[in-house]
Amino acid sequence: MGSESHKGKVLVTGASGYIAGFVIKALVAEGWQVRGTIRNLNRSAEVRGTLGLPDLELVACDLMSDASWAEAMAGVDYVQHIASPIPAGEPKDPNELIVPAREGALRALRFARAAGVRRVVMTSSMAAIAYGHEQGRAPFTEADWSNVDSMDAYAYIKSKTLAERAARDWMAANGAGMDYVSINPAAVLGPVLGADFSTSLEVVKKLLDGALPGLPNLGFGVVDVRDVAALHVLAMTTPGLNGERFIAQGRFIWMREVAEVLKSGLGAKARRVPTRGLPDWLLKLLANFDATVKMVVPELGRRRDASAAHALDRLGWKTRDEATTILDCANSLIEKGLVKG
Repeated sequence: MGSESHKGKVLVTGASGYIAGFVIKALVAEGWQVRGTIRNLNRSAEVRGTLGLPDLELVACDLMSDASWAEAMAGVDYVQHIASPIPAGEPKDPNELIVPAREGALRALRFARAAGVRRVVMTSSMAAIAYGHEQGRAPFTEADWSNVDSMDAYAYIKSKTLAERAARDWMAANGAGMDYVSINPAAVLGPVLGADFSTSLEVVKKLLDGALPGLPNLGFGVVDVRDVAALHVLAMTTPGLNGERFIAQGRFIWMREVAEVLKSGLGAKARRVPTRGLPDWLLKLLANFDATVKMVVPELGRRRDASAAHALDRLGWKTRDEATTILDCANSLIEKGLVKG
C-alpha cells in the first residue's frame, strides 16, 4: 500500500460507472481513502461487490439536487467528478442531458470549494473537443473546442462541451485556492468489472453478438479504461496542473480494424463478427428504426485524430496498444457471460 502519511481522502462521483470503478480501484490500491457517490443507496451492495471493495463508503448524491453534497465533501482533499448523464439514444430534448451535466459539474465545484478541497479532476470528453470542425485537419489538441452550433453536435456533444466550459468559467470567477483539471477521453474500452458498463463498449459487444449485418464505415479513437484511470490519478497528484486539460486517446481505428483484431485474436469466439462492409445507405435506413444507429449516422466516414502528446510530455502518460485493449475487452465480456454463447 505504500506510505499512508501523505495520502488523504478522495470523493469519486458516479461510483457505479465504468471509468469511476477503475479510478476507485486505482486509488484504493495506492492507499487513498475513497468515498463514492451513487444516485441510489439501494445499489450499494452491488457496487461494492462489483468493485470487490466490501467496505467502500458510499453516499447518495444527485447531479440535480443539493441534498447530501456537503456531507459527501466533508473531510475530502480531492474530488474526481466523473458522474455525467450518458444517453442510450438521442433524447427528444437536448436539455435532458445538457442541464444535469452542467448543473452537476457546477454543484461538484461549488460544494468542493466550500469544503476546502484542494483539486477537482473532472471527466470531460473528446466530445468537447473534436466536433463541428472541417474534415481533413491536423490532429486535435487540448486547444480545440467542439462547436455546439454545428450540425454534428448532437445532445451528448453539447452536454460535455457546455459542462466543461461552464466549469472553467466558474473556476475563473470563484475557484481561487482550488485547482481544476479536465480529462478528455475518446472511446473508452477495456475489461469490464460487471454488467453495468459504458455505452462505448457496446460496439465490441454488438460485433461479438453478430448484432450487425456488416461493418459500417465508422471509426473512433480508442483509450484503455485502465489508462484513463491512471491518468485521473496522475492529474490529481501531480503538482502545478491548475487549469490543465488532457486528451486521453490512442490511435483512431475503423470498425473493420476492430473486427480484424477480434477475428485474429479470438478465433472461434469471434465467429459471429462480420467481415463484409455495410453500405452507408443501409445504415441510414436502419437509423429510422434504431435510436443508437441514428446517433452515429453523422459519423459515417469521419476521421477524428487527436494527439495525447501533452499528457505524455507533462505526465509521462500514454495508453497501451489498441489491440490489447480490444481483446481484453472482448475476453472480459465473454468471461462475464455478457455476449451470446
